[in-house]
Amino acid sequence: MLRYAGRRLLAAIPLLFVVPLLVFVLIEFAPGDPAAVLAGDEPTPERVEAIREELHLDDPVLVRYLSWVGDVVRGDLGTSFLSDQTVTDLLTRRMATTMSLVLVAMIFAVVLGATLALVATLRSGGIVDRVVNWFASISIAIPGFWFGLVLASVFAVGLQMFPAFGYQPLSAGLWPWLSHLVLPGIALGLLPAAEVTLQLRSALGQVMKTDYILNAEAKGLSRASVVFKHSLKNACIPVITVLGFRVAEVLAGSVTIEMIYNMPGLGRTAVEAVQGRDVPVLLGFVLFSTTIVVLVNLIVDISYGYFNPKVRS
Repeated sequence: MLRYAGRRLLAAIPLLFVVPLLVFVLIEFAPGDPAAVLAGDEPTPERVEAIREELHLDDPVLVRYLSWVGDVVRGDLGTSFLSDQTVTDLLTRRMATTMSLVLVAMIFAVVLGATLALVATLRSGGIVDRVVNWFASISIAIPGFWFGLVLASVFAVGLQMFPAFGYQPLSAGLWPWLSHLVLPGIALGLLPAAEVTLQLRSALGQVMKTDYILNAEAKGLSRASVVFKHSLKNACIPVITVLGFRVAEVLAGSVTIEMIYNMPGLGRTAVEAVQGRDVPVLLGFVLFSTTIVVLVNLIVDISYGYFNPKVRS
């Protein structure tokens, strides 16, 4: 199993360098000039040219990319064009916010999705099953940013149960940290929760029709025992695939949610980098996001080995 995981990791490493290369190319063809943005209002051509030369923006794309790769290999992600801070320090300070948000959103998605799917399976064919399917189908169609605004309006502004904006680190206490993450985490986790519900409910429905499950029911085992002890593990395989994809989408969706709730995370940093043409920060964000996706996919592959013996062999 470890050899299998090692092969998957080695196969994913080139992705860490291909994605930033695509970003380099897209930035090259994007309208606007980072040097003109950094030069301020009404810059002189000499000032713009001096900035371009200082930042090596006149070098060919491939030369700049290879230089960036060499710095990354040495552990240097560069320096922000706008704040003169190192990209590593900037991303490290804001990483905790985004990863906390993603963690809360995925926990919410797994807990809610699995609970609804199991309840629907235990009440298969009844009103509860239809209500769960209806709820999941509607949730998939709800835009995350709209749902986030509704949650903030009702529970933060109206009922004042949770903060409407900002973020508190875990060092400030468990409840201050969690209270700032509940609403954005629910808004971000609603879509993956709905997909987990539908996928797990469908997988459980197929497993419940197999011969060994029918044989277990014929022996007099209760439906709850059959579902939890004999069906759930086999039904989790497609759900793991969904969660692997959803982590990447939740990470991307955090950009919008962080802007709505004014959270100082990586998503907000990426938006500011795009607006200010801060290329080093944008590349650092892309590299970090790609690394997270690669690690999540690796965890998914390893999880397959637990749920599917064929992978272990």
